[in-house]
Amino acid sequence: MAFLYKADPARGEQWARLFAIHAPDLPFRLWPDVGDPAEIRYLAAWKPPEDLHALLPNVEVVFSTGAGIDQFDLSGVPAHIPVVRMVEPGIVEGMVEYVTQAVLTIHRDLFDYAAQQSTRQWIERPVQPASARRVGVLGLGMLGQAVLERLNLFGFACAGWSRSPREMEGVACFAGAEALDAFLSRTDILICLLPLTDATRGILNANLLARLPRGASLINVGRGGHLNQPDLLAALDNGHIANAILDVTDPEPLPQSHPFWTHPRVRLTPHIASATRPDTAVEVVLENVRRHRAGLPMIGQIDRRQGY
Repeated sequence: MAFLYKADPARGEQWARLFAIHAPDLPFRLWPDVGDPAEIRYLAAWKPPEDLHALLPNVEVVFSTGAGIDQFDLSGVPAHIPVVRMVEPGIVEGMVEYVTQAVLTIHRDLFDYAAQQSTRQWIERPVQPASARRVGVLGLGMLGQAVLERLNLFGFACAGWSRSPREMEGVACFAGAEALDAFLSRTDILICLLPLTDATRGILNANLLARLPRGASLINVGRGGHLNQPDLLAALDNGHIANAILDVTDPEPLPQSHPFWTHPRVRLTPHIASATRPDTAVEVVLENVRRHRAGLPMIGQIDRRQGY
């Protein structure tokens, strides 16, 4: 029995050292040094190899090295093999930090102050209390809930939307398509933390953006495929959307000629909102290996019907 890692090689070296310390009885292999393919029982990958079953005939579990699995071609992973997304503290902490700074950047008018600085203007703007700023998160999974818990501490008027009903203390929760209008109409800063599925691809489009209050802002830390880029540009240019902070794009990186690079109301970062931390990731993966061996449910195992 062996464990195979197929993702960023530098992080893979860190995983190898941690496996040697915490699971010396489980041989660890770093792609492409597979060794005997028949020995591989567990695969951790950003993208599994093509012809997975032919290449690794005895794989029993496939772990994603990221929080999402939209980069997987699930049709290439046999239906009997569980697919497990990464649920670990490092991803959560990084996302909470990034979204908090993004919300505060918008809340404290730093886009406007940057524009003033470029023209050497010293103009004070009225400071609005956090309680008067309505923040809404699309997606109430692990990351969405963690973000709202932190923003709640600042006193923002927090709400969340999900496909199925959820409850959070201090957060107005909306569920289902019938509640989306009410959620959007009360949201000044919209944060997208949805999984990318066929149902959510392109959801940040003209129709959705128009249902936000005029002057609302967008933070997309989900996936680039959630956003209709021409629709956002139109909404920014007509003033309906005031600002956009985008950590994800489609494609990544954007072409050099793309207008997002130079738009004064867009801030881009290169998909760095959060990242898997090797120490905590290995801890979670090894716990899931233990659970799998014991016949217990694994943390983060996806429902293939839903795509997450």
